[in-house]
Amino acid sequence: MTFQDWKNEAKYFTYKKEHKIAYWEAGTGPTLLLIHGFPTASWDWHKMWGDLTSRFRVIAPDMMGFGYSAKPKKYDYSITDQARLHEAFVAHLGVKKAHLLVHDYGVSVAQEMLAAFAERGTKGFQIQSCCFLNGGLFPELHRAKLVQKLLNSPIGSIFNRFISKGSLRRSFHDIYGDKKATEEEIDQFFQLAVYNDGKNIMHKLIGYINDRRANADRWKSAIVNAAIPVKIINGPLDPVSGRHLADYCQKILPNPNITILEGVGHYPHDEAPERVLVAYLEFYKKL
Repeated sequence: MTFQDWKNEAKYFTYKKEHKIAYWEAGTGPTLLLIHGFPTASWDWHKMWGDLTSRFRVIAPDMMGFGYSAKPKKYDYSITDQARLHEAFVAHLGVKKAHLLVHDYGVSVAQEMLAAFAERGTKGFQIQSCCFLNGGLFPELHRAKLVQKLLNSPIGSIFNRFISKGSLRRSFHDIYGDKKATEEEIDQFFQLAVYNDGKNIMHKLIGYINDRRANADRWKSAIVNAAIPVKIINGPLDPVSGRHLADYCQKILPNPNITILEGVGHYPHDEAPERVLVAYLEFYKKL
């Protein structure tokens, strides 16, 4: 599927009565919900899309402030709100249960969903399993890049103007493993990030770093005490959430199920989609 085809196949639902949220849906079978990372969008999964949709009913929204979804300037962006968005999304589609495959920012969204469901019940939606790719599962281990720190600082709104395709290229070069993103891929990632004036809300979206700190205990408990099967697929060359995170998970999870993809960095599903698929299907078949 081409980048333009992907955009053309987007569907939309309305969140909070006024915000248009883009999403994609394809395939039949058990439902698999994909949750993307920062600063990109659900296009991140396109290299796995065909293989996944041949086995599952796959659903994937662009979260508020990302990709082709609404990007209001006056909005309280938070991980908690993104979790509620996903609850509204599955309700819109009539989905009662699903498996989750999540990455980066999406890792925290899934943690919030698990924590909230443990506290108040699921409201008719059941998470059957969750597979985490690289992401800040535990804030004490998250090694934020300089650009993230600047965006999350008091000058974040000013720093937005310095975000460019070149700065994105440098950031992605640092966090990818042996196989780097191509120039075409960088261009696509950048188009998604800045679409609909998205560049001006980057400092708001980066607030997820603060959300992780504020919810550290809740979200850690959601993983350690999860009542569902949990899988970790980790690109160890990721300086943000790589091998050190996998090693920590090995120590604290009661029944660690971890796959290390050697030579891979922060974006396993883009760098090594075939290996991610194999690792995920091995996990899924044993559920």
